[in-house]
Amino acid sequence: MFQVMVLEDETPRSEGTEKMTGEESRPSTISTVNNDAIESKPKGSSIAEHYRYKRKDQSFLKTHKIGTWNVRSMNQGKLEIVKSEMDRIKIDILGISELKWTGTGHFTSGNYEVYYSGNQNTRKNGVAMVLNKKLVSSVIGYYPKNDRMITIRLHGKPTNLTIIQIYAPTTEAEESTIEDFYMELQQTLDDVPKKDAILIIGDWNAKVGETAVPGIAGKFGLGKRNEAGEKLIDFCQENHMIITNTCFQQPKRRLYTWTTPSGQHRNQIDYILCNRRWKSSITSIKTRPGADCGTDHELLLACLRIKLKQHHKSTQTAKPDLQNIPYKYKIEVKNRFDALNLMDKEPEELWQEIRDIINDETKINIPTITKKKKNNWISSSTLEIAKKRREAKANGNRQVITKLNADFQRAARKDKEKQIMQECEKVEEYNKKGMTRDLFKKIKYFRGQFIPRNGTLTDQNGKHLINGDEIKNKWKQYTEELYKKEINGTGNLELDNYELEPDILESEVKFAIETLANGKAPGHDGIPIECFKAIKEDAVKILTKLCQQIWKTQKWPQDWKTSLLIPIPKNGNAKDCSNYRTIALISHASKIMLKIIQRRLEPFLEREMPVTQAGFRKGRGTRDQIANLRWLMEKAREYQKEFYLCFIDYSKAFDCVDHEKLWSVLLEMGVPKHLIILMKNLYTNQQATVKTDYGNTNWFNIGKGVRQGCILSPYLFNLYAEHIMRKAGIEEAAGGIKIGGRNINNLRYADDTTIMAETADDLQYLLRKVKEESAAAGLKLNMKKTFVMTNAPIQEFYIDNDQVEIVKEFIFLGSSINIDGNCSNEIKRRLLMGRKAMVSLDKLIKSKDVSLATKIRITKTMVFPITTYGCESWTIKQADRRKIDAFELWCWRRLLRVPWTEKRTNRSVLQEIKPECSLEASMVKLKLSYFGHIMRRQDSLEKEIMLGMVGGKRRRGRQKKRWIDTIKEDTHLTLTQLNTMAHNRNMWRGLIHRIAKSRTRLNG
Repeated sequence: MFQVMVLEDETPRSEGTEKMTGEESRPSTISTVNNDAIESKPKGSSIAEHYRYKRKDQSFLKTHKIGTWNVRSMNQGKLEIVKSEMDRIKIDILGISELKWTGTGHFTSGNYEVYYSGNQNTRKNGVAMVLNKKLVSSVIGYYPKNDRMITIRLHGKPTNLTIIQIYAPTTEAEESTIEDFYMELQQTLDDVPKKDAILIIGDWNAKVGETAVPGIAGKFGLGKRNEAGEKLIDFCQENHMIITNTCFQQPKRRLYTWTTPSGQHRNQIDYILCNRRWKSSITSIKTRPGADCGTDHELLLACLRIKLKQHHKSTQTAKPDLQNIPYKYKIEVKNRFDALNLMDKEPEELWQEIRDIINDETKINIPTITKKKKNNWISSSTLEIAKKRREAKANGNRQVITKLNADFQRAARKDKEKQIMQECEKVEEYNKKGMTRDLFKKIKYFRGQFIPRNGTLTDQNGKHLINGDEIKNKWKQYTEELYKKEINGTGNLELDNYELEPDILESEVKFAIETLANGKAPGHDGIPIECFKAIKEDAVKILTKLCQQIWKTQKWPQDWKTSLLIPIPKNGNAKDCSNYRTIALISHASKIMLKIIQRRLEPFLEREMPVTQAGFRKGRGTRDQIANLRWLMEKAREYQKEFYLCFIDYSKAFDCVDHEKLWSVLLEMGVPKHLIILMKNLYTNQQATVKTDYGNTNWFNIGKGVRQGCILSPYLFNLYAEHIMRKAGIEEAAGGIKIGGRNINNLRYADDTTIMAETADDLQYLLRKVKEESAAAGLKLNMKKTFVMTNAPIQEFYIDNDQVEIVKEFIFLGSSINIDGNCSNEIKRRLLMGRKAMVSLDKLIKSKDVSLATKIRITKTMVFPITTYGCESWTIKQADRRKIDAFELWCWRRLLRVPWTEKRTNRSVLQEIKPECSLEASMVKLKLSYFGHIMRRQDSLEKEIMLGMVGGKRRRGRQKKRWIDTIKEDTHLTLTQLNTMAHNRNMWRGLIHRIAKSRTRLNG
């Protein structure tokens, strides 16, 4: 939910000199335009002049109302009021100043699209453009320059329209700030195409005055010009702009745009600028004093006569309601499947018939999900208060306005609380009914931050792209280059004389269909797996026949070779294409065949993978590699051994896999030729398109890389990475850390590779070999994100003239590892993350409409797992234990809404919560369970590192506590006793249960 904060400070403004007169309250007279102050018409004609003598084309012109309004912070409820005023006055485009939102982006709100640009960190300044939905299809693009200006460009006829909304610094701002503003505005204006009609609108915080300037300002301003006004006049002179609201004769009450806090003076400081060529397109401009949103500024409104092109969006297919698939769908699909002739058909032809049947019957028989119209959370009674405030403003009753403004804020807060209460009731309902998916979806709504859509990119020269077609072309250009096949001399692999692997069985197809998850986005064909699951055995039979045909012919349907790429932003610059991860949405039907190939491939993967690779392997995970690294550093610290670690980062690892090299690797690894040909033909003539806010890009070919989102990709990459390591001779290299008679020099989790050694020379040798062989295979090391960690006294580390940064702390697979192997920093970090997660659920946790049991469940499932990640390998000290206990009690007190001033004992809090075991006890349970798992595992790398001996001498005196020491302390058993008990699962579970139960209560 988008939230904003009301700031108490008020932007300083200079006192005006125009005193209020009785003329302000008189009825409006008909506006007349006086162009005495305007110089003779320059060359070129405006839109209105262009059509003056072409009456048959008058239908092309339409008057659009374009306004600008300083809202003095878009606080809670104000956006709804602004939208209601736009509806009432029929405004098409409204520029907003002093928005006071953070970040940039755009989002839909009712019948309007909001494009905004705010400060990245603090709630100050901020500008926005609010467009009626009927004009959204005319938007070419927009560019949020900074928190003081935003540009939007629209398709027009015979020229395009560019609108720049600004919020200028006040007269009390430093001179450098004002200069920077005008410099950036000039840069923005220079980037606008010269033929465009240009409007620059907003709060200029300048007084132009009533003195006319030929060709720039008319004589219908207010007051005397100040220094900021002179600056604005100079800017207009340099850029051939006209200040239009000084050129139309209006009563004074239609000219002033701002009232001083005292209410004694009124000024004209908001302006709409237009380039001279299109000045006569503006037929009227005046303020609307009757409009109100609780601000001291007036709405400034211009009527612009222009034709904006209407682009009809491609009709999007409504989503079928997959939760309520009717029986008729199943019968119709079964009947049409039975009528199919399955003999001697190519996979492409057979798939097209299956696809058409599913799509046809889905459209006819499965009801679509009707989009629920979002209820306007602000109530009619609150809107009525806003209406009364508007009427009081028209009457000039400032005391009544102040009172109604406070009433409105209170009413808006109550309305928001009511909406939150209704959502909380739904959470409670979902929990009682066991609707887990809907429950956690609703919780995500509460805790998730508002994420607007980002509509701009930069090209290779740093130029901002705001045109939708330019952005689509940029994505196509970037992805086409990323996946372009490199000419490196790798020839096509000949795979003749092969035998077919055993045919696909119905049981394999049935298992694949059942194990594919529901609720996933479909590929380009638009068919979700639920459509196949609904028809059960009939789907199994027809898909078995299709998969068998693919198996025999090694020919894939073209739909199964296409990908819809979804750009997912990483941390960092969201305007750079390379800072996105492209996830491929592929056909769900193809996943059935891929699942079968994956299960056939698994034995070869397990046979070829070393124990140092834990990525995407059964029974292995991130916790194993985190534990291995912690224990290695613990051993080195205990025996005073130097160690060198290098955390390698690849640039776009999955996207740079060379296909021909991959097939050669699979052949070397002993994968049957039949499976290799199947996968090779899948990747041949593969195509993709990128989904953007402006539609999909044109299709392009993929020449390298494995699809991120494909079931096979992790397995294929693991084998590819293993080939690189073998070529580099990592396993046979002498360099490494010696432990328990074994040399360990690398730990891997898919593409996350860590190499290690006991000397700098050995690490340089290993890193150089990995870098060379990776380059030979098409993978490049990202030296900016590759780091070295060591306990040796070195200051620099180089590899092939590239300096590698030496760090003392590193986030390894989500867990913080520091140079001394101490877990206290990671525990603090995890507890802080837990606090942030708990605070994000405040609206839900503090609601009286959610039961205590539901709140406890939410805390245990949404907060505690964040805190306990990686705790299996923590060496927890007594001080750390106290912090964990304090965090848990903080959570329970927050959940019970116990203020810090209330003198309530911990014991009374725990008696009300009744936890099964404390958070610290649950961490002990995880540690002991993991220890037992390791001890029972055969040929375990973790066991060798945990129990292995390292050469060296311990330091004199008391040793630092080791991880194994905490296990002994918790169980009060020796290592021999622990080993014996761990192999008896029932005894071990009983021991864990007793230990956890003994820690059920915290100290009161």
